[in-house]
Amino acid sequence: MLFPELAIRKTREEQWLELTRASLPQVAASRGWPVQNDHCFQRVLLDNACQTKWTEVISKRPAYRHAPDDILANALALGKGVLDGSQDLTDLNTRSLRWRGKK
Repeated sequence: MLFPELAIRKTREEQWLELTRASLPQVAASRGWPVQNDHCFQRVLLDNACQTKWTEVISKRPAYRHAPDDILANALALGKGVLDGSQDLTDLNTRSLRWRGKK
């Protein structure tokens, strides 16, 4: 049996992959979102959870696997908020692009 903290982490990683690879991309087109691909959702959510370009905080890839627990939990919360409409993906994407010098 896994230690409780490892089980929590494993669950978070599984939720992250489900959210960013399936749930968000499946509704992206119908909601008119500016991003539709899994890696774009991951970029937007991780950048916003880090409050900067995620590579400034997370040094190894894949980022979700090497993100500190609080960062991954915050990114998940943001993603769930995007899905339920309490977070604005367009605003999150704009911030992400600014941190990357693209807007």
